[in-house]
Amino acid sequence: MKISLIIPSRNNLKYLKWCYDAIRKHQGNHEVQICVADDASTDGTWGWCIETMQKDLKFQAIRNKTGKRQGLVILNDKLINEVARHDICMIYHADMYLMPGALDQIEHKLKEKTIVSLTRIEPSLHPPGPEKMLFDCGLEPEDFEEQKLLDWFKEIQLQQLTKVTEGIFAPWAFYKKDFQEIGGHDPLFAPQSKEDSDIFNRFQLNGIKFVQTWGGCVYHLTCRGSRFNTFSGGAPGKNSDEWIGTTTTNMKKFIKKWGTSVQHDEYMKPIISPVYKKSINIINSTPLLEEALEIWQNGGTDIIIEVDGNKFTSDDFNYIQNLNAIIKDSGEIGEFELGNLKIKVNSLNEYQTELICAS
Repeated sequence: MKISLIIPSRNNLKYLKWCYDAIRKHQGNHEVQICVADDASTDGTWGWCIETMQKDLKFQAIRNKTGKRQGLVILNDKLINEVARHDICMIYHADMYLMPGALDQIEHKLKEKTIVSLTRIEPSLHPPGPEKMLFDCGLEPEDFEEQKLLDWFKEIQLQQLTKVTEGIFAPWAFYKKDFQEIGGHDPLFAPQSKEDSDIFNRFQLNGIKFVQTWGGCVYHLTCRGSRFNTFSGGAPGKNSDEWIGTTTTNMKKFIKKWGTSVQHDEYMKPIISPVYKKSINIINSTPLLEEALEIWQNGGTDIIIEVDGNKFTSDDFNYIQNLNAIIKDSGEIGEFELGNLKIKVNSLNEYQTELICAS
């Protein structure tokens, strides 16, 4: 199999080196192009990239020279569209260690109109979930207990070589043409946050099947290069103003676009509610209430909700958050009330398929 691994990185040099070594160690007989985008790093990443390109002809790197972070939305797509040479690509992170046999599983299970995700093995930093395996072999490259991991995995892999579930998350492998058919990531979510949930929804609406292989895995240092980054020059950590601001802003954008917050099942397969054209008319409004409700409407007249600000409660807000699913279940045109909301359904036309291609 010929595959291009897509790895944007910002000030994550120690993780990038660790990641690179593991890929080359466990790539097997596959032809693996490693594509790196240096996102204006200041930790020597670009110098290492230049050295690596000189000695490894299947390693290509590009550099963001602006001095300002561009993020995953722009750089993932740039690598896929302009750098990746192969028809098969995989969105990958610098804090992942490729396990033996992982690429064999992708080769066996990937076909057109399918995306294959490798199962993540993680220390218990994130909340546990049925889509991952918990096994602690260190949180940093310098603490990584490689032989402990490989010995444990040798037994585990045999037990679940044929196990598959239906879900999608990084790292995920795909055919480039399936990615390009929907326009890649939506630049609405640049630099990053919720861009993955958005594109997963769009893949599903376009008929893509999701496969998670349990015989193919990565060991994941649980977002050490981003969410749990402690280096001030790196990607913003979860407690930074930039992280909080971007996450909050992009969640609002996601709700505005899809009419609901991010939804998925226990294996991370998207749950997509119908998208309706709706408006909210507020009587006795306040600026705070207008701001809270603005993202839950899109200016359409298929569904009109009337709200009295003097009577509005948290229960009413919950109804608005879940209104698309409520109306879908009802399937009725006409007028009705929910709590203090007066709702008029003029049409049950659904518009989610209009969102398949990036804006």
